[in-house]
Amino acid sequence: MIGNLDSAVPPGDIGDKWTQHKFDMKLVAPNNRRKLDVIVVGAGLAGASAAATLGEQGYNVKVITYHDSPRRAHSIAAQGGINAAKNYKNDGDSVYRLFYDTVKGGDYRSREANVHRLAEVSVDIIDQCVAQGVPFAREYGGLLDNRSFGGAQVSRTFYARGQTGQQLLLGAYQAMMKEVAAGTVELVTKTEMLDLVVKDGVACGVVTRDLRTGAVERHSAHAVLLTTGGYGNVFYLSTNAMHSNATAAWRAHRRGALFANPCYTQIHPTCIPQAEEFQSKLTLMSESLRNDGRVWVPKDPDETRPAAQIPEEDRDYYLERKYPSFGNLVPRDVASRNAKTVVDEGKGVGPLKNGVYLDFSQAIERLGKEAISEKYGNLFDMYERITDENPYETPMRIYPAVHYTMGGLWVDYHLQSNVPGLFVLGEANFSDHGANRLGASALMQGLADGYFVISYTMANYLAGILGQPAVPTDDAAFTATEADVKNRINQFLSIGGTRSPDHFHKELGKIMWEHCGMARNEAGLTKALGEIPALREEFYKDLRVLGSGDSINQSLEKAGRIADFLELGELMCRDALERNESCGGHFREESQTEEGEALRRDDEFSHAAAWEWTGDPSNPQLHKEELVFDNVALTQRSYK
Repeated sequence: MIGNLDSAVPPGDIGDKWTQHKFDMKLVAPNNRRKLDVIVVGAGLAGASAAATLGEQGYNVKVITYHDSPRRAHSIAAQGGINAAKNYKNDGDSVYRLFYDTVKGGDYRSREANVHRLAEVSVDIIDQCVAQGVPFAREYGGLLDNRSFGGAQVSRTFYARGQTGQQLLLGAYQAMMKEVAAGTVELVTKTEMLDLVVKDGVACGVVTRDLRTGAVERHSAHAVLLTTGGYGNVFYLSTNAMHSNATAAWRAHRRGALFANPCYTQIHPTCIPQAEEFQSKLTLMSESLRNDGRVWVPKDPDETRPAAQIPEEDRDYYLERKYPSFGNLVPRDVASRNAKTVVDEGKGVGPLKNGVYLDFSQAIERLGKEAISEKYGNLFDMYERITDENPYETPMRIYPAVHYTMGGLWVDYHLQSNVPGLFVLGEANFSDHGANRLGASALMQGLADGYFVISYTMANYLAGILGQPAVPTDDAAFTATEADVKNRINQFLSIGGTRSPDHFHKELGKIMWEHCGMARNEAGLTKALGEIPALREEFYKDLRVLGSGDSINQSLEKAGRIADFLELGELMCRDALERNESCGGHFREESQTEEGEALRRDDEFSHAAAWEWTGDPSNPQLHKEELVFDNVALTQRSYK
């Protein structure tokens, strides 16, 4: 039984908490670090930066990734930039303003102390990445350039053209590979974590499957770090890479780790609309495009003229009209809901009338084609390759799609879950973004956690177990967990039904998008909570997995991941039903203002909802961490 949730937030003024706490925490001396083993699962920005940092400090680090190279991690898809409170533009930015914008952008559903620490550390991230050689854009004086992003009225987003995530990942990757060469980091590729090993309530290792040979293997350590990203692919269609999944986090949840705020899903407003029913992935166009592109739809639902022939008086620049202070740079949840509204009104554009225009004609006229190409050229090229439309000549067509997930495993201020020894970094945890993530903050969180936070907080934990050997892999806890993994694999192989894993994934995605997508209501969520268990029952009766477990078998991989999505999807709907308010990316139709904006209910829902696995996916137990706002006043969010 889990008692009250202790966030472990230190006392004191919020501006001094992290600095003082770094001094107060216990340390591990360099000569003792080589005696301690750490497993990092996932090698994206959070994982690679953590591994590089811990390896440099002298710990024995083992990195496990299902990719053939960490360079394939989905962090490369974060194209637009990374936030930091450097105030290079001298336009009023500060650590406090970044903190304030992030809490407000998350609709007051994040933990203040974590967010302020993130804002503090942001300035150090940029310095470290520049030192690593990350090629950030620069302005005429030689300083790093900045651009604007949604939810802010200052320019604080550092960028490397339209490939910031890729360049930052290469920086973290090369830092990690230096440690691999030095022998402090062991890199295990093409290997998937399938379960967490817990002994006497403490995380002590993982069980994995080699995706080439099918071998099930045991890995022991003094601490386990999960850095495995989000779970947006539960919707089937999303901007996430096809292999992005929730298995590592969900297996940890089934072993006792609380899952917090699962209903908080971010719908990104700037994606290429779905082209046909058999599409399996959606493509993200960077939010940075909203700096120079203007969003609009025809005023007349029956409009048939090409975009260039529609005069200004017949266009509805609806974001600029409704939100004059922020215009096209409103936060993602606001931009997404408004796009849905105009498309639902019949004003959508494109062959399926399922998009809105993102128009660069005025920016090109004002700045020149070359200037726009310097900022966004690779994004424009990618768009043209996918749509066969030239965005220099005709507006892009965009529409919201599932992107980031703000929910994740519950962690305290130390990034440690309620299971001692299990730390969770980056998108895999719930801690920093509340109900809505501001653009360019994902890269910031992943690198803050990996480069600047975990080395302190994990050391504080490891100092308390110094001298204790890691649990041996022949321990009964490892034997039992490996048996569970093998039984699960054999179960999928032995069902012998008629339907592929993708069939069930697609059916789940339809349920999730219809009832737990951009807008939710009690009737729809209740219906989903009936449909998902029925689909799960059908899955275990009619699943067909070809091949065996002794070699490469992508069908078997998918089966395990979709089984987890079927349980997670139900929890997401239950969490959305329980949270009878609108906040950020969670929009309950029963809770909105007269103007259609999200209406929070702070008296009842100013908490993080942390769910405990009980063994029955339809009957989880809810725990609450009450959120306290001492530094940012709880007010109705407004971007007008």
